[in-house]
Amino acid sequence: MTRTRTAVLCAATLIAATLPTMAGAATRTVARESHACVSSPKPARGEARRVLATAKRAKKELDLKSVLLRVTVNGRPLVTDALGESMTRVPAEPDMHFRAGSVGIAYLGTILLQLVEERKVRLDDPVSRWLPELPHAHRITLRMLGSSTSGLADYVTDPQFISALEAAPFRQWTRAEVVGISTGHPLLYRPGTNWSYSHANFQILGAALEKITHTRLDRLLEQRVTGPLRLRDTRNSYTPDIQAPVLHAFTAERGSYEESTFWNPSWTTAPGAVITTDICDLARSAQAIGAGELLSRRAYRVQLDPGTVGLGKATRTCPATVCLTNTEATHFGLGIIVLNGWIVQNPSFSGYAAIQAYLPAEHLAIAVATTKGPTTPDGNTAQTIAERIAAVLAPSHPLATH
Repeated sequence: MTRTRTAVLCAATLIAATLPTMAGAATRTVARESHACVSSPKPARGEARRVLATAKRAKKELDLKSVLLRVTVNGRPLVTDALGESMTRVPAEPDMHFRAGSVGIAYLGTILLQLVEERKVRLDDPVSRWLPELPHAHRITLRMLGSSTSGLADYVTDPQFISALEAAPFRQWTRAEVVGISTGHPLLYRPGTNWSYSHANFQILGAALEKITHTRLDRLLEQRVTGPLRLRDTRNSYTPDIQAPVLHAFTAERGSYEESTFWNPSWTTAPGAVITTDICDLARSAQAIGAGELLSRRAYRVQLDPGTVGLGKATRTCPATVCLTNTEATHFGLGIIVLNGWIVQNPSFSGYAAIQAYLPAEHLAIAVATTKGPTTPDGNTAQTIAERIAAVLAPSHPLATH
């Protein structure tokens, strides 16, 4: 198996490393909020110093080219910093932009629940109402797409897709192409009866949201999520472009260590939700999504558990590595992941890794983004660092999944 195949499968099955393995707030001194995304004043003291020391050790241990991080408490920054380089002799800076992948999926789930609250749709409406030509559309509901219980195979694990992606990382993929790979396989189970992650769910959900609202998806995200939250540096691109300043990415996925910054991300999620961001926006996003700021209390409860708890079991057609057990402690919600009380999204692909994590019990947000060195191990290294930071700041609420 090539390094690319290993890396893509790692990104596709990141939930697999999450779901099966899964005190009171301390008083903290935090700095005043600033609109500029800049490093915290030096020298760091107290918990900020411990967080930075944790990140520095992990950067060295994991051979990371860069680490961007921001931690907030009650929305106020505890520490913001950038370690390492974007490119050779170009220091990484907190305001550099990077790919945020599945963070956009949390936004899709939020918008869906807003539309339900507005009585424009019901979660259990069949997708055939808006996408009648989609195979199995009469059996799959909006809830099943958002909670990844549709039974659709994941195109990202398809061997032919992986080979094509490895051969041409700059290729522009269409929604029809990637969804067609998934629907070309039999359903893994009767929709709604089991759980398995599939990127196709969110490609289709994005298309359905556009049909429901008669609004292009990038505009819908800006109107309902990034605009209200003032995420000024979070945006979609229909090309591989990233707004300046750019955090460059590198990877050895294809066998040799090479730049991957502008590999085409069109396959990752729905067109219009292929976002880039900076570390300050990511921390704000962690808090807002994690606290349900854009939802009613009822909708927020549904986002945390849309019926996935208790689902997930191996069958003849769906192995235990795909159909994963969702427990009260560790489960997939509606576009988000719940890990021991933390609300999480954790993209990882093409040399980039990131995580947004929020712990409502302590009003604590952790955002980390990383890029790879030549010998960086597989897996989401941003999540590894966030787990270690969580162990420092909230030891009674482990973010670790193993």
